[in-house]
Amino acid sequence: MDQEHIAGGAEGAGRRRFLAMATGAATVAGIGAVAGCGTGDGDASKGAGADRGPKPDGSASAHAPGAGFDVKAENARPGNADWHVTKAGPARAIEGFADRVSVLPGESFGLHVSTTAPRFTVSAYRMGWYGGARARLVWRSEALPGGRQAEHVVEPGTRMVRTRWPRTASVDTTGWPEGCYLLRLDAQGGEGQRFVPVTVRSAATAGRTVIVNAVATWQAYNRWGGYGSYDGPSGGYASRSLAVTFDRPYEYDDGAGLFLVYEAPLVALAERLGIPLAYATTTDVAREKRLLEGASAVLSLGHDEYWSPEQRAHFTAARDAGTNIAVLGANCCFRRIRLEASDLGPDRTVVCYKSSYDQDPGFKRGHPATVDFRSPPAADPESSLLGVIYDGYPVDAPYVVTNPGHWLFEGTGVKAGDSFAHLVGVEYDKVDTGFPTPRPIEILAHSPVVCEGRPSHQDSAYYTVPGGAGVFATGTMRWVEALDASGDGRGTANHGLDARAGALTTRVTENLLRAFATGPAGRSRPARDNVKEVYGGP
Repeated sequence: MDQEHIAGGAEGAGRRRFLAMATGAATVAGIGAVAGCGTGDGDASKGAGADRGPKPDGSASAHAPGAGFDVKAENARPGNADWHVTKAGPARAIEGFADRVSVLPGESFGLHVSTTAPRFTVSAYRMGWYGGARARLVWRSEALPGGRQAEHVVEPGTRMVRTRWPRTASVDTTGWPEGCYLLRLDAQGGEGQRFVPVTVRSAATAGRTVIVNAVATWQAYNRWGGYGSYDGPSGGYASRSLAVTFDRPYEYDDGAGLFLVYEAPLVALAERLGIPLAYATTTDVAREKRLLEGASAVLSLGHDEYWSPEQRAHFTAARDAGTNIAVLGANCCFRRIRLEASDLGPDRTVVCYKSSYDQDPGFKRGHPATVDFRSPPAADPESSLLGVIYDGYPVDAPYVVTNPGHWLFEGTGVKAGDSFAHLVGVEYDKVDTGFPTPRPIEILAHSPVVCEGRPSHQDSAYYTVPGGAGVFATGTMRWVEALDASGDGRGTANHGLDARAGALTTRVTENLLRAFATGPAGRSRPARDNVKEVYGGP
C-alpha cells in the first residue's frame, strides 16, 4: 500500500472512532485507537399537488408564511416530553427520509419509509424549549400502510449509497411554525421507532438570529448502507464515498443524524431566551444569496465541517454587512464541497473527493476542488472567516479562562486560570497568525492541550470588523453539548462534563446571543487585540 492509502485507512477508522468519542453513538463504539492530531486529508486526524397526503389534526398553531414568528408565544405552548425514541426495535424495523431537507411553512414534502410493520404513524415534533420538554407535537398522521422497500444500491464510480424508494406519504406543513423538526416514525405494535429530521425554514431573516442546521456535515458522517465520506464496509479510506446523498435515512442517533448532540441543546437555549429567531440549513444558505440579508446574527453549531464555496461566500458577505457570526463548535468550514442534484431534487448530493479531487469530473469541468479549504489548489484557510483555525483531534482537556474581564464572561464569576474539565474536545481550534487572521482578535480562553504527544493550545476568540460585526468562535466541539451538562461529572454522560461547565457555557452563550441579537456587536463591543500578550507574536 502507498502512504496515502495507509494514512487514509487511519482516517476512515479514526473518523468512526471520532463519532464514538464525540457522540457516544453505539453504532460506532469499540473502534480501536489510531494515530491522530493532524489536519490534513492524508493523516489520521480526519481519520477518522393533488395528493396532499396526511392532513394536520388541528394541533398546530396558526402561522401564515411571511408573518413574523413569535418564539416566546410558541414556547409558551405546552410541550410534549414523550418525543424521544424509546423503542428503537431491531435494525431496519422502520426507517425513512424526507425528500426535502427544508421547506417553507405550508409547503409539502414526501416521506420515503421502509418498515417490516404493516402500518405506521408519523409524529412531527418541533424542537425547542417548551418549559424543558424540548419539543411540541405539531402534527400526527393517521395509521399509514407500511412495507419493506428495496435494498439500496452503491454507485460504482463514487461509491455513493442511494435508495430508489417510492414516496410513502406526502406531508403538508400548513400551520407548522418555523423551526427544527424531528419526525418520529412509529411502527405498528411497537416494533420500532426512528427519527427523520426536517427544517421548516424562514423565508427571511432580517432582524433575527439564524440557526443553521449543518445538514451537509450530518450527511458526510452518515454511514447508512455501509458507506460514508470517510470509509466503506472495509473500514478503509480508499473505499469511502466520494459523494453522499440525502436520499437515504440517517444511521446515527436513531435517524436524527448529528442534530441531538450538536444542535438541539443550543436550539433549546435560544428559544428559552425568546430572542427573534430564524431557521435555515447549510444548503439553504448556499442556494439563496440573499437569505442572510439583514440578519442580526448567524449561528454555526457544534459540528459544521462541510461547506460549499457559496455558503462561505454568503456567510462572509453577511459578516461584512454587519451580521454577527457565532461558531459554537470546532473544525468548522474545513471541507470544501459541491452540492449537486439527486433524482429527487436539487442540492441533495454532497460531493467531496478530498485528496482525490483531481479525479472529480466536476473539477475537470472547472468547479473548485472539493478538498480542504486550506489545501491547494486555490487554498483559502477557514481562519479568514472564523478567526481561529482547526488544529487537531483527539483531545480531552480542561478549558482555561485567561481573559475573565471580557463581556462574554459577565455573570459567570470566573477568574483568570479557572478551568473546566473535559470542555476542550474532541476537536479543537486555535488562533494561528501563520494563517490569515482577522485583527483585532481577542483571545478569551487559552487552554493547553497535548494531541497525540504534540503540545498545543485551544483558543476561544472574538474579533470585530470595520462593518461592525462581531465574530465569536468557541474553539471546542463540546460547547453545545456542555449546555446540558449537570451533576458532578463523575459519570460518563456528556463526556464527564459537570454542572460548572454547564453553567459557564450557558451563561456565556446567553450573553453572546443577547448581545448579537441587538445588531453589530463590534460597534459597542470592539475586540481588543491580545495575540501578542498570549502568544508573544506580532
